[in-house]
Amino acid sequence: MAEILVAMSGGVDSSVAAALLVAEGHHVVGVTLKLWGGESDSGCCSVSDVDDARRVAQQLGIDHHVFNFGDEFARFVVDPYVDDHRRGLTPNPCVECNRHIKFDKLFRRADAIGFDRIATGHHARIVERSNGVRRIARGVDRSKDQSYVLHMLDQANLARLSFPVGDLTKGDVRRLAAELGLRTATKPDSQDVCFIHSRGGRQVFLGDRIPLRPARLLDLGGDEVGRVDSIELVTLGQRRGLNLGGEVERRYVVDIDTVAATATVGPREHLLVAGQPIDDLAWSDRALAGRFLVQCSAHGEPRPARLDGSVVVWDEPQPRVAPGQSMVLYRADDVVGGGTAGPVAGHEPAGPVAGHDTAGPVAGHEPAGPVAERSSSGS
Repeated sequence: MAEILVAMSGGVDSSVAAALLVAEGHHVVGVTLKLWGGESDSGCCSVSDVDDARRVAQQLGIDHHVFNFGDEFARFVVDPYVDDHRRGLTPNPCVECNRHIKFDKLFRRADAIGFDRIATGHHARIVERSNGVRRIARGVDRSKDQSYVLHMLDQANLARLSFPVGDLTKGDVRRLAAELGLRTATKPDSQDVCFIHSRGGRQVFLGDRIPLRPARLLDLGGDEVGRVDSIELVTLGQRRGLNLGGEVERRYVVDIDTVAATATVGPREHLLVAGQPIDDLAWSDRALAGRFLVQCSAHGEPRPARLDGSVVVWDEPQPRVAPGQSMVLYRADDVVGGGTAGPVAGHEPAGPVAGHDTAGPVAGHEPAGPVAERSSSGS
């Protein structure tokens, strides 16, 4: 039996993950990561979450510890989150937390204190294919699948990881928790960024750290059609919250100029492109060629595409992905790689965005031009 360190967030999934490993006879120790010292009520960083994890560990008869990774969390997750908003990017803090904290810092701590494996309550599976390559695969419960936010895991990670609830539905998890009498059985799922309080949200959090500048909304002809509280809070493709009044045609944010504090709004077809640059592409094993399904948000619809160098070329024109968001490549249910959306040439955020090569158009991947809106857009 293995020595397994289970990351216990105080939620029902990690509680049941620990319980299943105990039932298998492993030596299990629970650990809760103290990541955020500020006010929080919407994730796994509150005092009550730590208490829930500790009391579940007591119910299971296992030791429980708290690791303080607050400095690393600020450096690798919170500070980049703030800076990305300042630069006109759309960050994905859950991905960065997994990359730098849960599956880097925690692995190194586990090594230092002699654990064989790490387990979490993520709804995803680890599969080993016939060639011996391990992959992250979608969880059985598609509505709760978290494979997208785990795309950075490589072969070394996967060899030492367990996702005990990945083969269960959420209903199964709650039923098991109830049968075991775990205090987290009916605890609601966390929904939001864990370090942002529901009172005030992003606006208050960011406003305490960077200047937020009012922005003008312009139509495609450059005429002002509205205003929003902050250009730093505007996202490419955004439709809600623009206060455009009783418009006949739906309009979306199609370009953002953070220097001028303006955002251009227009019909959906002005978002459509044939290809999207992908930066910092990393593979879970070796680089692959051919066709993929590409998912661009945690619960977004995967779209068929091929990879041409550093550009994802869509089978059909797709809306531009907000720069900074993860683009994850799948083969069937398996994650094979992922990276970060870069700006499409000709539509770069006109602000202080660094780290992206936007020297010119990618030949053959220019914006696709007006394409009739399809009913399957999901917007």
